[in-house]
Amino acid sequence: MTETSAPVVAVIVVAAGSGARLGHSEPKAFVHLQGRTLLEHALHGIFGMAEPAQVIVVVPEDRIGAANAIVRASSASPAARGSVTVVAGGSTRQQSVSRGLAVLGSQIEIVLVHDAARALTPSDLCDRVVTAVRATGDGVIPGLAVVDTIKRVDASAVILGTVDRAELSAVQTPQGFVRAILVAAHDTSVHEATDDAALVAATGHPVRVIEGSPLAFKITTPVDLERAESVLNPAPGNVVLPRIGTGLDVHAFSDSAELWLAGLHWPGERGLSGHSDGDVAVHAVCDALLGAAGLGDIGGIFGTSDARFAGAHGDVFLTETLRLVTEAGFAVSNVSLQIIGNRPRFAPRRAEAEALLGRLIHAPVNIAATTTDTLGFTGRGEGIAATATALLVPAARPAAQHPVLSLDV
Repeated sequence: MTETSAPVVAVIVVAAGSGARLGHSEPKAFVHLQGRTLLEHALHGIFGMAEPAQVIVVVPEDRIGAANAIVRASSASPAARGSVTVVAGGSTRQQSVSRGLAVLGSQIEIVLVHDAARALTPSDLCDRVVTAVRATGDGVIPGLAVVDTIKRVDASAVILGTVDRAELSAVQTPQGFVRAILVAAHDTSVHEATDDAALVAATGHPVRVIEGSPLAFKITTPVDLERAESVLNPAPGNVVLPRIGTGLDVHAFSDSAELWLAGLHWPGERGLSGHSDGDVAVHAVCDALLGAAGLGDIGGIFGTSDARFAGAHGDVFLTETLRLVTEAGFAVSNVSLQIIGNRPRFAPRRAEAEALLGRLIHAPVNIAATTTDTLGFTGRGEGIAATATALLVPAARPAAQHPVLSLDV
């Protein structure tokens, strides 16, 4: 698709909720976060998608004027592509989505339904949902594993049993569907559902879950808003300490792969097994950066089920990791990396690797290499391990990237 082609993807942004639990008088999507409304933040993520999309914003009827002002300001961003339309929502979320579906362009093939309250959702998550819908034809929703122990209780709060967490997923948005399937689900529904996935599943169409993003949390309560504030930028006057993260990765040698280590290609050396290029050094650095920023780990962001990362090299992972860390409000101070293995002989290319990784993460990288004196799997020459430590510091976002829009609402 070229930049001038009509988009075949649409995103319906549901922003018609009252936000009573947030404790503000205005609707939730119009509450400000770091100088911009939640709706503006949500649009920023959508405009960063890999392909242009028709964007439909559904708001309370009495907020159409304010929403149009936000859209005009947001659409002036260089990242904005495709058309943006504002429509009045209904009394329920389901009605609001139906009104958004009614104004889809005739060429639209895939529809994402996204909550404006998940204002910090990264563009990459939207892209991954679109890719999965195209690949499967199924409904696709992002979700995160449930980490808390869940109990079933009766009306008196007496525990009835423990729920198996392996069967649970905390789902997020955007939820993506083939257009015809989603429209038919709304047209035939006789009951209100909590999300579009439930509507589609009720019609007999499969809906699958892909790995979500820690940044796609829903801003529902004042505590959630404080969390979003801390992710974007520390409040003025607060002293925020640096954040430290550690990473560890291990890969076995493979006779069928080329060796990529610390971002460099090592001709003539045995490669490492893995879904990507098996670069243990880069993977350890990514885990250290993500851990320091509180964003999970490399497995959660770059899942082995994602075909886009099959054979991918270190620059792909480090560039995306740096973007996520920056969006979370941090800058990389420095990284210390240690590579453990009998081969390759690393010293001759240490400076080259440090310079490459430093350019990719915009910070100094120090690399050490060692052996284990024939002990363990690395000592036996079965593979390579790497450990990394990363130091992040809070970084204010440039004002030019986050224009303040003053509205009389």
